[in-house]
Amino acid sequence: MNKLIEIQAELKVPKGNVNKFGNYKYRSAEDILEAVKPLLSKHNCLLRLSDEILLIGTKLFLRATATISDDKDSISVCGYAETSEHKGMSAEQTTGTASSYARKYALNGLFLIDETEADPDSDKKTSNQYPEWQDEINKCKKIGDLESLYNENKSSIDTTPAIKAMFSKRKAEINVK
Repeated sequence: MNKLIEIQAELKVPKGNVNKFGNYKYRSAEDILEAVKPLLSKHNCLLRLSDEILLIGTKLFLRATATISDDKDSISVCGYAETSEHKGMSAEQTTGTASSYARKYALNGLFLIDETEADPDSDKKTSNQYPEWQDEINKCKKIGDLESLYNENKSSIDTTPAIKAMFSKRKAEINVK
């Protein structure tokens, strides 16, 4: 689908949001949609987003599908998020969070938006540059405490490989003790 190739080449979605706790920039599904709508109109394409709840083993996942189509072709890409419980969130809020997360990654895949450390817009930071996170992670003396902190901040952590690595390192340290 040549139109998709053109949209991928033209689409620019800066990381315009800041997570004050983790001190990093990120983009949301809403940011991607806002940037892509004029290009969809320009290239006469339709974008559809849909969600489906799946049971995989004993866990519930939300699968978001982003489908772009024109008068001839369509292409779909899926993104997934676990609908795990978060402290202080209702089931509806948890589902909404999973939907936003999965849709963002479906859109990233469809439009070739990179969220990894190789992304030139990403913050290539070490643990020394995330002192708030390092302090919170180091306070965790048990795996359960570490998992609770991770689950409460999952959507932020999963988009920042350096912080995710800090969690993995602390988990290994706790397991050795």
